[in-house]
Amino acid sequence: MTLSAFALILTGVLLNAVAQLALKASVSDMGAIQLSVDNIMPVTLRLAGEPWLWLGLFLYVISVTVWILALSRVDVSIAYPMLSIGYVVNAFAAWALFGEMLSTGRIAGIGIILIGVYVLARS
Repeated sequence: MTLSAFALILTGVLLNAVAQLALKASVSDMGAIQLSVDNIMPVTLRLAGEPWLWLGLFLYVISVTVWILALSRVDVSIAYPMLSIGYVVNAFAAWALFGEMLSTGRIAGIGIILIGVYVLARS
């Protein structure tokens, strides 16, 4: 894999990860969303007014564009598993930004993901 192809994959992954964090930020003050026939409109309107939601959606569109560019250069069997880097980024970012726990099991899983990405990138 060329450095430019890896850069495209990493850029797409990071954009996707930041999009996830923005979506989480958009609902963090709302708590668990309970949708019903009675409240679907108020919940939808409240979400529509969240700037973080719009940022997250915008970043998704950009990440898909970058991803398409990456797929034009790299086999999907190599590129797609690289998306798992996003799990690593989001785990640490969610810990830092939202106070989410990083248990021993989660850290072990992150280690396994990183080993897998390394092996895949070297193949």
